[in-house]
Amino acid sequence: MMARVLIADDDQPCRESLARFMETEGYGVASVTDGHEALEAIRGESFDVVLTDLRMPQLDGLRLLREIKAISPRTVCIVLTGFASTGTAVEAMKLGAFDYVAKPVEFDELRLIVRRGLEYQTLQSENFNLKRELKRKYSFENIVGDSRPMQDVYRLIEKVADSDSTVLIQGESGTGKELVARAIHYNSKRKERFLVPVNCGAIPETLLESELFGHVKGAFTGASTNRIGRFEAANGGTLFLDEIGDMSPALQVKVLRVIQEQEFEPVGSVKTRKIDVRIIAATNQNLDQRVAERRFREDLYYRLSVIPINIPPLRDRTEDIALLANYFLRNFSRQKGRAIKPLSQEILDILSSYEWPGNVRELENLIERLVILTDNSEITPDDLPEKFARTPIKIMTGPIDVPEQGIDFNQMVDDFENRLIQAAMRKARGNKNTAAKYLNLKRTTLVEKIKKKNLAVDF
Repeated sequence: MMARVLIADDDQPCRESLARFMETEGYGVASVTDGHEALEAIRGESFDVVLTDLRMPQLDGLRLLREIKAISPRTVCIVLTGFASTGTAVEAMKLGAFDYVAKPVEFDELRLIVRRGLEYQTLQSENFNLKRELKRKYSFENIVGDSRPMQDVYRLIEKVADSDSTVLIQGESGTGKELVARAIHYNSKRKERFLVPVNCGAIPETLLESELFGHVKGAFTGASTNRIGRFEAANGGTLFLDEIGDMSPALQVKVLRVIQEQEFEPVGSVKTRKIDVRIIAATNQNLDQRVAERRFREDLYYRLSVIPINIPPLRDRTEDIALLANYFLRNFSRQKGRAIKPLSQEILDILSSYEWPGNVRELENLIERLVILTDNSEITPDDLPEKFARTPIKIMTGPIDVPEQGIDFNQMVDDFENRLIQAAMRKARGNKNTAAKYLNLKRTTLVEKIKKKNLAVDF
């Protein structure tokens, strides 16, 4: 369909010149002489783009912007001004303007900005339903876990969600860092705008700069058209920089500037673009160590970690395993059309004694596999992969002899328990989670026993 453009300008020659140009570009055009007429037009029909002068009698361009965004949030608004300055540009961007053009208008520049605006609008429309689904899926209530470490995470999310401070989420792979990032965004004042994710470790370094900042036609071989980057797509919303620890030092400098100045230049362009973006970053690496090794910029690290959130590995919150496992079981049973009973205590005990190097993602994948492959309505130990099989340890040899003078039963039991714990810890080479699996204990129970008994274990 033909895109509709509304031009609001009290300068008749400029207004007519803009209208002729937009018509030659193939747009449907309507023109008005002031802000009040523009509002009447917006209320009467739908426009894809509004070109508005900044200085108009009665209702100026900034006030008109507020009104348009209240009536039609997805309309692309571009400010035309003969009084261009950093201050007016920033204020217009904060009110929802897509971009601004200084008078006298250069039509080549205007052509590119209008096209970029329509591309952005198309992206908004195509992702509207997906965005609603993500908002439901990644709401705060859908993060599963009642353990104390997760309660601390919940409290942090509640405190930081509605601020604009940068957040650095740290945790091992599979702990749910992106889930936390989405929970922060969809519980913030930016929730009606986009959350744009970028996996800095999955995109080749040579392409990541263009992916982040966009490029102009001819910027490099293969750049046949202009393209907006992720920073610009996230304008007004949140940019999620996943695996930021993998970013090259050269790009780290440019990202630092965007965070500090809220502006950037696309690859191959000399025009600075203002943006209003909140940054959430995540990494599975130890950034303190990478800073010490001079592999990550210290200034960027401190800019990112205004609010640090550490996601605990699953082995440190074993009390959440039963909740998570049954949560995934219900979801996959519904998705796969299977009527699978809740997991038995025997299965939950086995899962709780496993180390989970892949964290929550590994548990989720296991439950999906079990739901698909089990032939029964209930998952049994025989359905579990071989790595979950129990391997009891043997530490007793020979018969037990009770002397004539008798024994101190409690002391003997206590000594035996100590020997069991020490043997399991030696076999596990000091790994408490693995030792707890050998003993068929919860990790927290084993830790409490070691602490209470003040046991020293050589391994």
